[in-house]
Amino acid sequence: MKVEIYDAIMRRQASRRDILRGTASAAALLGASGVVGGFPGKAFAQDDLRAQILKIPGVGKGSPTDADWQKVGELCLGPTKANVAEGEFEGVELTFMGLNNQNQHNFLFRGFLKSWEAYTGARINWIDLAQADYNARLQQSIATGTVDFDIIEMGAPFEGDTAGRGLLDEMPAWVAEQIEADDLVGYLQPPVGTWDGKTYRITIDGDCHTFAYRKDYFGEGSISGMNEAPKTWQEVNAATIALKGKTDPLTGLPAYGYLDPLKGWGGFGFYFIENRALAYAKYPGDPAWLFDPEDMKPLVNNPAWVQAIQDVMDLIAADVYPADQINADPGTTAFSQFLAGTGSMLMWWGDVGSNARTSDTSVVGDVVGFGINPGSDRVYNRKTGEWEDKYNEAPNMAYIGWGIYVTKQVSGDEKKRKAAWSAAAHLGGKDLSLWTAAYPSGFQPYRQSHFQFDEWEAAGYDRAYIEDYIGSNADSYNHPNAAIEPRIPGIFQYYSVAEDELAKGFAGQYKSAQETADAIAAAWEKITDQIGRENQLKLYRASLGL
Repeated sequence: MKVEIYDAIMRRQASRRDILRGTASAAALLGASGVVGGFPGKAFAQDDLRAQILKIPGVGKGSPTDADWQKVGELCLGPTKANVAEGEFEGVELTFMGLNNQNQHNFLFRGFLKSWEAYTGARINWIDLAQADYNARLQQSIATGTVDFDIIEMGAPFEGDTAGRGLLDEMPAWVAEQIEADDLVGYLQPPVGTWDGKTYRITIDGDCHTFAYRKDYFGEGSISGMNEAPKTWQEVNAATIALKGKTDPLTGLPAYGYLDPLKGWGGFGFYFIENRALAYAKYPGDPAWLFDPEDMKPLVNNPAWVQAIQDVMDLIAADVYPADQINADPGTTAFSQFLAGTGSMLMWWGDVGSNARTSDTSVVGDVVGFGINPGSDRVYNRKTGEWEDKYNEAPNMAYIGWGIYVTKQVSGDEKKRKAAWSAAAHLGGKDLSLWTAAYPSGFQPYRQSHFQFDEWEAAGYDRAYIEDYIGSNADSYNHPNAAIEPRIPGIFQYYSVAEDELAKGFAGQYKSAQETADAIAAAWEKITDQIGRENQLKLYRASLGL
């Protein structure tokens, strides 16, 4: 998108609901600019099955249980039965590697696939990993050539490490038809999920980070002193400092502002410093924000990134975080703090939006609001080396969503191969995906058909809430300056070492934010040289469309 078009959109600063009311014109603009196309209108036909599964258990009826997951899986088995005969996979055993975070991911998959196993005759063995252990386990399997799983839950950033090394099985055509792959939102369609023109991924998630905030902290007469929720990181920081020493209006406990996770999370924690940095570093019209596309030199120690790190260091020095925040990883900030009533602002994936209203552990469902990644009142232009005093926004398409992939382990056995792809297709089915988007699952909306507000309202969500929550996802996916990370080999090696250096900086082991950023950049240079700079540069430029 040209900078002048972006600036015009930013000057307009239309509200989310204005944008949603004008979907047709917005879709035309975004489609012409090559960003994400618009979502279909409300005339999309209601489906009895979709309405039925959204009532399991029903919003406000408590957290879903294994019995609910099993029931949803059984009701959504129709597409499998159209492609697989009963008992067709008798005797087949498959190994599935995925996450066990927050009793979601693999826990749900077990329930969803129980009826699939009973119908097809196949059996699944599970490898369950904590988020912090995931990257190391996958990288070890790749490095040692000991891939011991047939199916893997994996994010698109790892496609360079897996598809790029020939470790994945190509998706059969019948699978794309069964899952209705053309229903994906635009930014998740190819090249995401593909490598060298071949498709390997069944998308089950549409990751982007959105801003969640407590509405009872903001407004006339509120404890923050702000009439509305912050729109920039400068305002987020000011509100966080202003709240020190005040009392939470919901819990009666100490009030806190923004919840930065200060502990690493197996590389996934790096996305959270990215949120801050992107508003400063992602210049409109320039796709590069991690590395220089001319030589793969890291950008992570330029003034924009240093400012993001300095913001956090300033808040640590001001002593405005909850006690022991230095040991709080992103899982803690979302599930143990924000949803449980500690803190007033955070950036996170869509889990916060669904869990706030459908999880027994949430106490903030009636007071939480949503928006896109806060902007900044100035942005750094890496090409001129100067700050520019103009408003800038850059939503973080963090992780590009989870997907289900099948490995080469099954490629020589057609029966086993079909079984693996059938299991994956069941988990990526169009109707089942609506349930995972609406309830705690580890996944957020990622299909065009997920943006039918009437379906969510019928499930028990109130209209204003769902317009706010789903709207923040739509605005992020469609944003003209959205930051989409590169699918290059070793991306989580970069992220993991960055987490290590950030932890040192936040603990005071480095003298400054600049020194911390320089340590990250030096470590990144070593990784690039180890992997091979020339090939990394080639793949990085391709991922940016250069």
